[in-house]
Amino acid sequence: MAKRNPSLKNKTDTTESKQSIFAFLKTKQAQTIFGFFLMSFSFFLCIAFISFFSKGQEDQSTLHHLSDRAIKSENLLGKFGANLSHFFIFRGFGIAGFIIAYQLFLSGLFILFKRKLSKIIVSWNYGLTAMILCSVTFGFLPEKYAVLSGVIGFEINDYLIDFIGKTGLTILLFFLFLAYVIVRYKITFDQLINLIKEKKAAFTHQNKQAEEEHITSNAAEEVSASIPLSSDKKKQSEFEKSVIDLKPTISKHSDTHKKNEKIRLTVEEKIEPEKATASVITDEKKVEINIEEIAEEKSVAENLSDKLVKDFGEFDPTLELANFKFPTFNLLKQYNETISIDPEELEANKDKIVETLKNYKIGIAEIKATVGPTITLYEIVPEAGIRISKIKNLEDDIALSLSALGIRIIAPIPGKGTIGIEVPNQKSTVVSMHSVISSKKFQESSMELPIALGKTISNETFVVDLAKMPHLLMAGATGQGKSVGLNAVLTSLLYKKHPAEVKFVLVDPKKVELTLFNKIERHYLAKLPDVEEAIITDTTKVVHTLNSLCIEMDNRYDLLKLAMVRNIKEYNTKFKARKLNPNDGHQFLPYIILVIDEFADLIMTAGKEVETPIARLAQLARAIGIHLIVATQRPSVNVITGIIKANFPARIAFRVTSKIDSRTILDAGGADQLIGRGDLLYTAGNEINRIQCAFVDTPEIEKITDFIGSQKAYAEAYQLPEYVDDDSGTTMDIDIGDRDKLFRDAAEIIVTAQQGSASLLQRKLKLGYNRAGRLIDQLEAAGIVGGFEGSKARQVLVQDFVALDHLLGNEQGN
Repeated sequence: MAKRNPSLKNKTDTTESKQSIFAFLKTKQAQTIFGFFLMSFSFFLCIAFISFFSKGQEDQSTLHHLSDRAIKSENLLGKFGANLSHFFIFRGFGIAGFIIAYQLFLSGLFILFKRKLSKIIVSWNYGLTAMILCSVTFGFLPEKYAVLSGVIGFEINDYLIDFIGKTGLTILLFFLFLAYVIVRYKITFDQLINLIKEKKAAFTHQNKQAEEEHITSNAAEEVSASIPLSSDKKKQSEFEKSVIDLKPTISKHSDTHKKNEKIRLTVEEKIEPEKATASVITDEKKVEINIEEIAEEKSVAENLSDKLVKDFGEFDPTLELANFKFPTFNLLKQYNETISIDPEELEANKDKIVETLKNYKIGIAEIKATVGPTITLYEIVPEAGIRISKIKNLEDDIALSLSALGIRIIAPIPGKGTIGIEVPNQKSTVVSMHSVISSKKFQESSMELPIALGKTISNETFVVDLAKMPHLLMAGATGQGKSVGLNAVLTSLLYKKHPAEVKFVLVDPKKVELTLFNKIERHYLAKLPDVEEAIITDTTKVVHTLNSLCIEMDNRYDLLKLAMVRNIKEYNTKFKARKLNPNDGHQFLPYIILVIDEFADLIMTAGKEVETPIARLAQLARAIGIHLIVATQRPSVNVITGIIKANFPARIAFRVTSKIDSRTILDAGGADQLIGRGDLLYTAGNEINRIQCAFVDTPEIEKITDFIGSQKAYAEAYQLPEYVDDDSGTTMDIDIGDRDKLFRDAAEIIVTAQQGSASLLQRKLKLGYNRAGRLIDQLEAAGIVGGFEGSKARQVLVQDFVALDHLLGNEQGN
């Protein structure tokens, strides 16, 4: 066996250490440290500058003796602070040097609060401009105050005075300061005009109000004058008081000051809450005005959920594992992913395509090439009058002329007026999982369940949302990349979702493909109660797990019904806002993803027992967050049946051996022309995309699972509901002494509701599912409920409490 070159090993170690250093510098921790450093350094500069103005002259002799420890500096920050302040204040911009300290502090804040780099650059531009203007302005001062302007400001001022004089420089500085303020604070002349208009409008409004008040007071005096005098002065004074209190609105006439004019009072406002009566004598007729009491509106008490959110904040499902750290990028291997473009290869392929089509009298008006990691797409525009089907039929002839492994023709390309010819590159490039996971498109994705599959022909990262698929079917021949594709899907979710947000149910009939994920059992996996292995390999347990997921689906739909929401996203949002009571059985619902590695083996051994629950889950489970990923190496019609295909609109096809298999998976050809090694076609029911799947090797998966498994985990894996076969449970707990203490209470609840279900007992008696299931079995053995009927509630055989007492009394008598 050849020994490894030591120098090559040292180079590799050096490269890896550099990569790890660069990876750390890109982390949020490094950015936080840098932000605090800038803020601390700004305080350092401020103290040094302030000390310079009081001790600067005494420190002149120490500036050139930085390394001599015998010479002491008077600056508060020592000789280093004295040198810095001398450079920035005396030799620099004078007192305007404080702007540098301010800008450093501001930059540190921007970095801590993750502001854009462009905002930091704009801030520095404004700061440096203001510093230069201030420094030059202070240059007008006499030379003995030159410390305020600094050498730079004094020299620039002196230089400009020689050319435009002091008056010209004053005008120039005034203009520059004005321009700076206008640009910096976005001041326009329109704002000044609008301010003047608003002031004028407010002044006019005040004058109008004063005039109306004057008219109202005059009218009130006329009313009091027009009322006949009565012998009883007390009544008159009471009336005048009531008129003033009521504040009436007076209807205006053309001439309000004419004598003997009748004035009508209309009361529009009800001021006093208590009842009162006022008499108005007009034409010797008394009119009574009744003022009704206005009841105050009842105030609504604060919503309980709003109060809980105000006191405790929204519910955080990740709190139990608050210190959980997502896997780092350096766990994934990096490759040289630079796409090598060979102009000679492109030119040769172009000539061969043109020549082949010319032999069949097909002219080309235009041709364009897009180079991808493994495939180059040649887009051609045929001449007018050429039928597309004629080019499509030449697939094999073009492949022969190019001597390529597989040619795929897209006629036409959706959304473009061109025909695509995909030709494999002579030198393919590996697409690493590191490159797609660290891409901006994946990291900034707002999808519920983002999956980074790989890269397209245009070398763009291809990210899809599993929650919208809602299920994924993967098929392809042996060794073409299905297992790597599954690992890429699982890795994407591990890098993006917290253990509280997603759970995996892994089915691996081959027993070796998904074994490494055992290490994250208590973080991410879900399993049946009392089952040792979280990754399911036994066919019987697969059937039980699928039926258990159907029960979980029904339970979740019950919770959605009680919460009056339509899907899991709305339910979890409502639960986080503390609008759902956990005492009613409500809880945060994580996404559950069922992954089946070899579906054909299950169909062969279990048949309908597997197909029926999978079809039921595929039809109904998307709304409550259960998603399926099914992979198979035998894409035949007896494995991928019509029911399966109808409920799996999102499909991935790796290379297959025949066109029939391609049509079985995609309902279209093309998968038989793939080149293997992760080359795949993806469709979500519309167009077909060709993607190079990201490569993630077994050692990388091992590093990721070790990293997650070494952290604090839940006490156990996520527990799925217990499933009982049709044949089991009929003769359980016949002995009365072994019955549960809550047996009588459970029987009364079942008889009252006339519904025999474990979920009902869970809600009413606040039990776990296992104990509620045992109670149901005991009730069945006692003859109170009927046998198991799948997802339906059991039939209640006792109609009322009298029959229940009679039944239980006979048992005790016997």
